[in-house]
Amino acid sequence: MKTLFFRQFSILLSSLFALSVFTFCLTLFFPKGITTLSISPQLSIGIFDQYLLYLQNILKGNWGTSVTNGSSVFEDFFVYFPATLELSAVALSFALICGLPLGIIAAQHKNKWQDKLIVSSTLIGYSMPIFWWAMLLILLFSVSLGITPVAGRLGFEYDILPVTGFMLVDTLLSDESYSIEAFYDALRHLVLPAIVLATIPLAIFTRVTRSAMLEVLSSDYIRTAKAKGLSIARVVWIHALRNAMLPILTIIGLQISILITGTLITETIFSWPGIGKWLLEAVYRRDYATIHGGILAIATVVIFTNLFIEFISYYLNPKLRTEK
Repeated sequence: MKTLFFRQFSILLSSLFALSVFTFCLTLFFPKGITTLSISPQLSIGIFDQYLLYLQNILKGNWGTSVTNGSSVFEDFFVYFPATLELSAVALSFALICGLPLGIIAAQHKNKWQDKLIVSSTLIGYSMPIFWWAMLLILLFSVSLGITPVAGRLGFEYDILPVTGFMLVDTLLSDESYSIEAFYDALRHLVLPAIVLATIPLAIFTRVTRSAMLEVLSSDYIRTAKAKGLSIARVVWIHALRNAMLPILTIIGLQISILITGTLITETIFSWPGIGKWLLEAVYRRDYATIHGGILAIATVVIFTNLFIEFISYYLNPKLRTEK
């Protein structure tokens, strides 16, 4: 455990150091942004002293001031981040709930029509452009059928006071008489962007689960479990899936960055007030302070998320726990 902790801690420090150097260089390569970034170092001192001053301001939460609205970039991030976190969490959950069973079914019916259908569908889903897929869903479910809203997080007829920043939670915590109606309306707003954002991770989870399950199902202990008379469901969903989860957990950590990248397009199409839309608008307006702070914050979230996934994999893998 100590070896794993020190190893992961050293990776964390090196990753954060590389990130700080990269973002520090951004303040030097964009002269127009230097006057708007209060975290930018003074040019009259040495480069090393500039970097130390930069780190000091970063740790204090002084990430600069947005030229768009004059607000603190650090505070703006925590205003928009809950919306992105809510959307990403729902999309990731949807991808896992659908991807794991599909991968298991494909592995159980290797080279049969079920397997070919699932593999072909995942190839289409992985290759499909997000913006095109989003437009198709909007035309079908919003324009033609009128089932889901086109944009936003909540209808204009509802006035919900933000408490946690997560709309599904805030609607339930609200004292308004229409809180339950607002909850279902927020859920309807969340459906389409979550499906669009989950499409690529769903295809990846399905393929990885299929590959992992094929390897595990051919193991000796699986044949022994079948010979003992255990049901197919117990063998597959308990014994095999538990050992197949290790590569799946690794892929989950990698999908976090893909989800954040996907939010840039998804949030823009659905007018979802999250980090992706916030950063894209900052690019259009050349708001260097916001771009800088957004990159710094998102990269930090990805680093800590992958570190968390590594610790989960450690507890699920007996080989790692027995290493000295």
